[in-house]
Amino acid sequence: MTTLVEGKHPGGFLVWEALRGYTREVVTIASGTLEPGTVLGKITASGKYTAHDPSATDGTETAVAVIWGKADATGGDVAAVAVVRGPAIVNRHDLVFAGSPSGAEVAAAHAALLDVGILVR
Repeated sequence: MTTLVEGKHPGGFLVWEALRGYTREVVTIASGTLEPGTVLGKITASGKYTAHDPSATDGTETAVAVIWGKADATGGDVAAVAVVRGPAIVNRHDLVFAGSPSGAEVAAAHAALLDVGILVR
């Protein structure tokens, strides 16, 4: 019997948002292949986004957004929709973090998202 595995759906991490025209924006993804629900950091020098990296020193060490759908920027910059401000509530179990962050790093990312109005539940 074939086992089917369902992947992440665009916006599947979102529990609630005030107004999608307010909480979401089209952003530029600078690198990586990102799944829906990936926590993003913003590169200070360019204003572009990529996967949040707690060990970075380029701005991406601070979680600032969550990508809405899949994005593949391995060949160069791509445009993608992201939840960049609240009020919004996201499901902690549906968020995707690059690498293997520690519990403290995940907690810090949750707190940083709350600073922009995105509540992690």
